[in-house]
Order: sequence, then structure tokens, then C-alpha cells
Amino acid sequence: MNAPTPSLTRHDTSSGPSAVILMLHGGKPRSHDVVDGRSASWQRSAWMARAITGRAAEAGAAVWLLRYRERGWNGGRDRFADARWALDEVRATHGGAPVILLGHSMGARVAVHVADDASVTGVVGLAPWWSNEDPVRTLQGRGLIAAHGRRDRITSFAHTRRFVERARADGARAELVDMGLLGHYMLGRPDRWNDVAIESCLRMLALATND
Repeated sequence: MNAPTPSLTRHDTSSGPSAVILMLHGGKPRSHDVVDGRSASWQRSAWMARAITGRAAEAGAAVWLLRYRERGWNGGRDRFADARWALDEVRATHGGAPVILLGHSMGARVAVHVADDASVTGVVGLAPWWSNEDPVRTLQGRGLIAAHGRRDRITSFAHTRRFVERARADGARAELVDMGLLGHYMLGRPDRWNDVAIESCLRMLALATND
């Protein structure tokens, strides 16, 4: 049986994009299951990708969605390799276009570990799964916007707030968006999640362009 490989769903602009939003979906703490089209975590990000592609294209940005090899964090190393492979694919296709990493839950955790990539100008984390063990040094000089709901029972609003404070103290342009009484899976008020996701990405790209 062939080993699983990561893959990308690409929503490119009609002409070469000026930037790329690279989406990283969620997962589980431990699982070696292959991510397929039935994965709820991947599907949620795929729905969001389709919803935000139009507004991204108007601003000249492509939207790419990474599908990991396996569903689990499993210590992180393999997910970092998946994300760095995707960043290499962006460079191979679009050269030095700036990249915003848009991650949900585990995807936001992967994002902060690979944010030191030369193409990455910022990270947007939706209901992120962050802990004190996750790095903030990778965000130095970059943007970070985290959006979290207070009814999230899977990941912690308080942990996200502490992570944002750590990142800001270490030199990131970091802020927290309070999503109010929303939960983890972005099923309640998906329009609100979509708006925050694309507006945060485009605002960070604008800041990077003006730096």
C-alpha cells in the first residue's frame, strides 16, 4: 500500500495572484487515519475556502487548502513537513508571493510552527489550539490575528488570549478577536467566521505591503 501524501486544493486567480492565503485545517490530537474527502475537519475548511475565494480574488489573492497526510497532530513533526511542502509548492508556482497562513484549530497550531518561512507574512488562527509549548519567536515581525468564541469546549479562549499576549511581547503585531458566544466548529454563524477570516487575511496582507 502506498504511503499517503499531502495534497492541495487550489483556487487561483485568473491572472497570477499577488498573494496566497494558505489554509490549514483541523484534526485530532492523535490519529494516523488518512485525510480524505469525508473528513469533517477538511470539509469545514473547504467550505470556508469556497466562501472566501471571491473576495480574495478581488484583492488579487489566491486561496489554497492543504490536505495533510494524516488526521492527527501526533507530536506535530509530520504536520510541519506537510505545511512546509505546501509553502514550497506556493513558491514553485507563484515565486515570492506573500503568504498568509489561515488555520483552524490544529491548523492554527501548525501555522505558528512554520510561520518562520520566508514567504509567510502573517497568521490567522480560528478557534486555535495553542499551548505554552508552542513558539512565538516564529512570529517576530509578522502579524497574528486570533479569533475565538467563548462557548468553545474543545480549545481554550483563555489559552488563545495568553498566546496572543506572549506573541505581542515577543515582537509580533498580535490581536485577539472575541467571537462572543460561538463554539469551536464554526457551524454557528459561519458567515461571521468567513468574514473575520477573509477580512483578517486581507488586512494583514495590506499591512505587509505597506511595510
